Amino acid sequence: MTKKNNEEEILQTEEEAIEEAEVVEENPLEKELEALNDKYLRLVAEYDNYRKRTAKEKEAIYPEAKISVVAAFLPVLDNLERALATAGDDPIYEGVKMISKQFVETLKSTGVEEIPAVGEKFNPDVHNAVMHIDDESYGENEVVEEFQKGYRLGERIIRYSMVKVAN
Repeated sequence: MTKKNNEEEILQTEEEAIEEAEVVEENPLEKELEALNDKYLRLVAEYDNYRKRTAKEKEAIYPEAKISVVAAFLPVLDNLERALATAGDDPIYEGVKMISKQFVETLKSTGVEEIPAVGEKFNPDVHNAVMHIDDESYGENEVVEEFQKGYRLGERIIRYSMVKVAN
């Protein structure tokens, strides 16, 4: 039985050694290190999220600014087109026509495109119906006249087309 008692004593001393090791692991410095490491990891993750968010915001600023500037110049283009419509045989007509053409080409080079209207089916996502007529010679919900041209930049609408729609 002494052998059995010796084995039990050895097991008890091993268990006590393990418990002491666990007590050592609960050292306040190790707890503080673990807390600081956790805080550091959270800070790194927070900074990474901040960096991604600001990069996304930066990317969104340019298209918004571009749309804002183009929208400010569209009334100038409208006035050029009105001048062309009323010019007739005026010698200035050719100069205004060249300026208008250059203006439209510049808009196209920046990705701005005109929204097609006359002859198209009315689309409330790109057209603004300001008048309706009943005329059997046109298809249902067909745009028959455009009062003001609409423009888009990619999928974003800069200005809606103001149109007359047949029912």
